[in-house]
Amino acid sequence: MVKIAIAGASSQLAREIIDVLVATKNHEVIGLIRKDPTQFPSLPGVTWVKAAYEDKSELVRLFQGVEVVMCFFPVHFDPGCATQKRLIDAAVEAGVKRYVPSEWATGTQLEASLDGIPWYAGKLDVSRYLENINKEKKVIEYTRFQIGAFMNYLGHPHKTSEHVHTLSFAFDFEKQHAILLKDRLDDAIVWTTVQDIAGVVARAIEYKGEWPAIGGITGSRVTIGEMLRLGEAIGRPFTVDWLKLEDIEAEERNMERFANLDLHSSTPEEVKAFLDMAIKGCLLGVSRGAYAVTDEWNKILPDYKFTQVEDFLEKVWGGK
Repeated sequence: MVKIAIAGASSQLAREIIDVLVATKNHEVIGLIRKDPTQFPSLPGVTWVKAAYEDKSELVRLFQGVEVVMCFFPVHFDPGCATQKRLIDAAVEAGVKRYVPSEWATGTQLEASLDGIPWYAGKLDVSRYLENINKEKKVIEYTRFQIGAFMNYLGHPHKTSEHVHTLSFAFDFEKQHAILLKDRLDDAIVWTTVQDIAGVVARAIEYKGEWPAIGGITGSRVTIGEMLRLGEAIGRPFTVDWLKLEDIEAEERNMERFANLDLHSSTPEEVKAFLDMAIKGCLLGVSRGAYAVTDEWNKILPDYKFTQVEDFLEKVWGGK
């Protein structure tokens, strides 16, 4: 049995992972949340705790006997990544063996893509912090789970997950519409279902070997051209709005103003402006390989069977 503390446990992806951990009946989970714990369901092996993330001594107390601390904070809402760094410091002081930073998206080419997706800058800040902590000797083991994009987004608006709410990203199969970069058909995106993410994380928790610092999870690696052909194959060909890379690069400075936008408190006009700009920024990231993540965990878990895009699309959209 592994004792796990999950910071940001109310996040949608965290809830998916908690469900899988509960199903194993092998682990004790401390779900750290900011809300009233009575608002959350009673789950076997899970204790919901209202956390004072600003109090390091309290975090150290909560982490006593914990082997793994996992984080699901939106990094752009954590100025200077101060809260996540406090989590790491508390984990080290409490003798926690392993830490999972809040990654869950882009891969090793993120730094080259920050002009397009500046809201992810904190991921790099935290990774450097972890590298520095382990500079002289290994103080805490960690893995940066990098998954590309949620494959479930390709099924929007159909419900294909228990907790994660979907939206269309580049490809809208319902409306048979795509927004893509012109002359970039060989750019690749890794699509991974939230179920596979949770499945790999559950196995990683139990893995006895050393965790890889870069923890790529590759569900299904698909080029833009291949996805367009898959749409045709299942009877849902796309109408495409083709954007020019140079036009998006010229808009880079406009993207910075959205780096810390809180969508929950924004006006509808602000949300629309963000979404319009975000897809452009993400496409810029795609063109630079940010979403073509690596496959370290695939190699560690060679027997794990990942859902492939063509199978997912046929199940959700075939015959519809």
